[in-house]
Amino acid sequence: MRSRTPDRLCAEAVDVARDAAARAAHPQPLGAYLGAVAEGDRLVTHLFASEDPGYPGWRWGVTVARAARAKYVTVDEVALTPGPDALLAPAWVPWHERLRPGDLGPGDLLPAEDDDLRLEPGWTPGTAEAPEHATAERAQVTDVALQPGLGRRRVLSWAGVSEAADRWEETHGPRTPMAENAPGPCVSCGFLLPMAGQLRQAFGVCGNGYSPADGRVVSLAYGCGAHSEAARAPEPQRPAPPVIDHMGADPL
Repeated sequence: MRSRTPDRLCAEAVDVARDAAARAAHPQPLGAYLGAVAEGDRLVTHLFASEDPGYPGWRWGVTVARAARAKYVTVDEVALTPGPDALLAPAWVPWHERLRPGDLGPGDLLPAEDDDLRLEPGWTPGTAEAPEHATAERAQVTDVALQPGLGRRRVLSWAGVSEAADRWEETHGPRTPMAENAPGPCVSCGFLLPMAGQLRQAFGVCGNGYSPADGRVVSLAYGCGAHSEAARAPEPQRPAPPVIDHMGADPL
């Protein structure tokens, strides 16, 4: 059982601990003495402030000990440990939670986990390739299913579809400043390219090279100033007719 009262001889061995901490901190100077902590029977840790500029708030801990009935104290361990106000590295975050859009570069691989909630099985085992004992009708059905892309191992789940829709709505949706000041929504724009699939009734692709959303998936309620029906090109103004003075005389 750990004793709460520091051993007297170990607690008095401040100079022994300071000498060990100074050697460990070299070439940086050793800071002020911060006190002692009882670690157990005849086991005490002395704390010294660290003056290393790379470790603000850290402290050197020197643990000293003595054997039973011994009068000599020896150094058991020296370590640099963080204090209550120490500058620490941020908590470790798994790589798949640190990724952000745009982090993936050429040659990088981003595997999807087996339990990814954004995906669900797209076909049952055995439908991608007909086994040798399968009937001709079964093989023909498999060929037809592969043509429209039904042979994918996994497809987007409802959670994946909802997540994508929320992300697209946030960047190119009706509540963006661009859409709020647009002359009309994308659903009435001639540059909108329709999408296929279950999101075709809510999203499309912008095909206007002058639009900030060119080549991007946009909500049908989105809009910008490059709307095809925004306004007609202004016609050149005709100059005003000349003013002729019929009342006065022209100087010669």
